[in-house]
Amino acid sequence: MSMDMTTRMFKEEGWIRKRCPKCGKFFWTLDPDRETCGDPPCDEYQFIGKPGIPKKYTLDEMREKFLSFFEKHGHGRVKRYPVLPRWRDDVLLVGASIMDFQPWVISGEADPPANPLTISQPSIRFTDIDNVGITGRHFTIFEMMAHHAFNYPGKPIYWMDETVELAFEFFTKELKMKPEDITFKENPWAGGGNAGPAFEVLYRGLEVATLVFMQYKKAPENADPSQVVEIKGDYYVPMETRVVDTGYGLERLVWMSHGTPTAYDAVLGYVIEPLKKMAGVEKIDERILMENSRLAGMFDIEDMGDLRYLREQVAKRVGITVEELEKAVRPYELIYAIADHTKALTFMLADGVIPSNVKAGYLARLLIRKSIRHLRELGLEIPLAEIVAMHIKELSPTFPEFKEMEDVILDIINVEEKRYHETLRRGSDLVKREIAKLKKKGINELPLEKLILFYESHGLTPEIVAEVAQKEGIKVEIPDNFYTLVAKQAEKTEKKTAAEYVVDFELVKDLPETRTLYYEDPFMKEFDAEVVKVIDDWVVLNQTAFYPEGGGQPYDTGTLEVNGEEVKVTNVQKVGKVILHRVEKPELFKPGVKVHGKLDWDRRIQHMRHHTGTHVLMGALVRVLGKHVWQAGSQLHKDWARLDISHYKRITEEELREIERLANRVVMENRKVTWEWLPRTEAEMKYGFRLYQGGVVPGRVIRVLKIEDWDVQACGGTHLPNTGLIGPIKILRTERIQDGVERIIFAAGEAAIDWMQETEKLLKKTAEIFRVPPEKVPETAERFFNEWKEARKEVEKLRKELAKLLVYELENKVEKVGEVEFIGAVVEGTMDDLREAANRLRKEKRVVVLISREGHFVVAVGDGLDLKAGELAKIITSVAGGGGGGRKELAQGRIKNPLKAEEAIEEVKKRLSGS
Repeated sequence: MSMDMTTRMFKEEGWIRKRCPKCGKFFWTLDPDRETCGDPPCDEYQFIGKPGIPKKYTLDEMREKFLSFFEKHGHGRVKRYPVLPRWRDDVLLVGASIMDFQPWVISGEADPPANPLTISQPSIRFTDIDNVGITGRHFTIFEMMAHHAFNYPGKPIYWMDETVELAFEFFTKELKMKPEDITFKENPWAGGGNAGPAFEVLYRGLEVATLVFMQYKKAPENADPSQVVEIKGDYYVPMETRVVDTGYGLERLVWMSHGTPTAYDAVLGYVIEPLKKMAGVEKIDERILMENSRLAGMFDIEDMGDLRYLREQVAKRVGITVEELEKAVRPYELIYAIADHTKALTFMLADGVIPSNVKAGYLARLLIRKSIRHLRELGLEIPLAEIVAMHIKELSPTFPEFKEMEDVILDIINVEEKRYHETLRRGSDLVKREIAKLKKKGINELPLEKLILFYESHGLTPEIVAEVAQKEGIKVEIPDNFYTLVAKQAEKTEKKTAAEYVVDFELVKDLPETRTLYYEDPFMKEFDAEVVKVIDDWVVLNQTAFYPEGGGQPYDTGTLEVNGEEVKVTNVQKVGKVILHRVEKPELFKPGVKVHGKLDWDRRIQHMRHHTGTHVLMGALVRVLGKHVWQAGSQLHKDWARLDISHYKRITEEELREIERLANRVVMENRKVTWEWLPRTEAEMKYGFRLYQGGVVPGRVIRVLKIEDWDVQACGGTHLPNTGLIGPIKILRTERIQDGVERIIFAAGEAAIDWMQETEKLLKKTAEIFRVPPEKVPETAERFFNEWKEARKEVEKLRKELAKLLVYELENKVEKVGEVEFIGAVVEGTMDDLREAANRLRKEKRVVVLISREGHFVVAVGDGLDLKAGELAKIITSVAGGGGGGRKELAQGRIKNPLKAEEAIEEVKKRLSGS
């Protein structure tokens, strides 16, 4: 992509554009003698051991320096967004500051919170997880400090000239970096469907910022060829909104100011130092870590070969063997990774990620289990929560939300750690079974897909699998990018299935927007309207009080009266801005005809009670269980409703009672329920992202529903004007529907009363059967149950006695038939009694045939006889009917005609005597 990237500053301040002989990219510099672009591997780090910023900064100081500088230059300061992006459903975690403003701000559907703005956004990326701790510079969590300008059509803010000047002024005037050591390297950027020219800002071998000028979007199929540009192998067309998208590495700049061997030492010392002490890690020559970072800075470690190459080079530079190097640096690498992963976890859990086996929850669990493994390898027995607590203590002054949620965060970690240890116990048996199968097939290596399956379905990390497998003599190759592979799997979000087909959008796109009477007056039961259009069996009206399905609320049903005839409405849907009613006799409707609508009011009022009830319950759940609770789905019915929430363990009986009590208290306080339409950004700034409980709500203006001092959500449903109208709320039961999600089934209003009456009826009926008053039912039932258990034991004892007697009696009935001892008798007892007696009587060269008065029979054949019990059973059934069968020694069955039992025994005797 050829593009003029000569800015005002470059022209006026004597910058020179050069081409790097090593990578072939163009860059700008003030130093006439500079040859290379300043970017590894063309240049090595030159700040380790000699900081490139004269003053040492902490994270907090550097962040404040940056934000206040841009504030001074007219940028509005914006608070960080959560790392779990509630405002969008296409990504799992926030990986860059621009993601805060996609898609709504960039598309122009929402105003930016300020324009231009400055922010320091915690960002989480799993793409480099296998490099964390090894390279000295990779993190899963880092803060991307940024300034953004959104240039809407006809409303320019600033572009390339100002962006480059602001960056240069910040680096040289504020941080006192040497101007002649800064280079601006031209390198076009593409990502997330957008692209544009970009500068990488490099200083002493480290990329400290990227300045992107986002001005293209992916080209559609029918794009005008004269508009299309090619960037990094993809085709793009110009965007209407041009965005200045910058990213400055907070951790990297702090590292630059410390010049420590690794970036981890500069920013995570508060965890690294105590861990070194606890693990008794020997102090190593700083030169080893410095050379490791310098060399690792030259390339990304993609596989084991790269790591081996790095180790060899570092060992050569410091004059030790690779083995000595491994032994010295491994504990450091583990501690660095633990410090980073637990920090990422602190942010994820504080922002409402619940560990599970899907989506972002899966990534949280991956960090927990990887950290526990590393602690194990260090020989440390401390609970992971203890390390997370160190982060909370250190970071709370800047992020007070961590302190607020400390109890929940630490409890989640403890619950997960316990679960993990249970998984390990169960897991080693599982792996052993799998290995036995492989050995049978003569395979002596575990395939990679099995390794991934063990991790994904059973939570077994490859190291554990390898440990078990090696003991069993099976090889396991663990790819170095194992966790990166696994994280990539998780980041593929599933495609949404299209809603049930109603009508083609093309057929309604030119129709006027249907007026929504159900918002104007949620209590409107009847209304008049005019037919606009009829499509198949769907009728479009100019206005309606029928609620179309959406937001977990089912559609209304009822009737439309047309020319004196009442026609049933069986379904109501919204396509675009048009509402369609499915009717039983579409042929009666014509455009321009007047109709009178009537709602099935019982159905609608129950939907409203349940919908407002869901919001009341949500407020109670958050207050009892904690702020991590988030709605994961809901569905309303007439008789009951369900609310799914994210929560990391089962809800206890005590908690449920408390939730129910709180919810009903809010009902009885008859709090006001109000709603307003607000521009998206204004709503977010006012109420935060808890607005998106029910999922992402599209549109420039959103409907915000508020229960006075209790709950605020963006919601398009119909609601009651105050909580008192909901009536009683009764939680019926809870279920664990998937890892990390609890389902609450509840009833409100009349449905709750129906349930209470039904339950009371059951209790009364039970009380009548026991002939005691209802309050005595539990103890009476317990007494009966215990007596029944005792009686069963007694019966069992008597049966054993009977069996003994039976055996004793039958021993005296042995008769000789040829060479065979024979016992044949009709006796009392169950099939179990018969089997028990036959087994006790069975001995060498003996045949036993026992038949009960009910018709059960057992045949036992002793050793040393050329006879099969199954064949003798056939003789019995051929005489007395019925069926049966069994092994050589024992057969059993049932005869149809117990009167022929004696005859059947005689027939067996004949067979034995050979006659």
